[in-house]
Amino acid sequence: MNVQNQHATNTIIKVVIPAFNEEQSIGHVIEDISKDWVKEVIVVNNASTDGTKEVAERAGATVLTENTPGYGNACLKGIEYLKQENKRPDILVFLDGDYSDYPGELPDVVGPILNEGADMVIGSRALGDREEGSMTAPQVFGNWLATTLLKLFYGVSFTDLGPFRAIRFDKLLALNMQDRTYGWTVEMQVKAARQKLKSVEVPVNYKRRIGVSKVSGTIKGTIMAGYKIIWTIFKYL
Repeated sequence: MNVQNQHATNTIIKVVIPAFNEEQSIGHVIEDISKDWVKEVIVVNNASTDGTKEVAERAGATVLTENTPGYGNACLKGIEYLKQENKRPDILVFLDGDYSDYPGELPDVVGPILNEGADMVIGSRALGDREEGSMTAPQVFGNWLATTLLKLFYGVSFTDLGPFRAIRFDKLLALNMQDRTYGWTVEMQVKAARQKLKSVEVPVNYKRRIGVSKVSGTIKGTIMAGYKIIWTIFKYL
């Protein structure tokens, strides 16, 4: 890590983790997030039917409940909580709850915001080391197609729609995020391009998740996610 640790004390960094039935993994994710860097970890328990809430609380996270399923719904719940005057961070990091990301790489993801004036950083699995089997072929193709369309229509160069990302909180609020399901990540990148935010990518590593994916693990989820991502790209043209 080449990011100075002093930045972590000068800048309020918080993390939002959407979580649907992640009791086996969520504790590991929270434990791997550096307390020197992050002031608060918010887990949004998104219609879980297992012990996700209890495990996350035991690990020291703030747990919010969002009973309406949907990745975007969970993220929006976390943002609403952080809009409170005494809760606002300078930088908000999004991270998945399935332990496929490496939470210890958080300093690398926020580094360009702290040191280079970036507004948003996408952790790119395409640029990092990806464990075999950690992404399905449709996921890899879908990322390639979506990022190709983003470059074609919006003139921005991304290699991934990765969930591990950081953004200045004031810039995030200005994006007026709306998507409640699969289109959340690409909506953020589309709107960041439209508002001409300074966006960069950093390599992040990726491993097989704990448990079965609710999206890429099913044919329906894969098709619905792909459709929503493409639809979102064209929606904002």
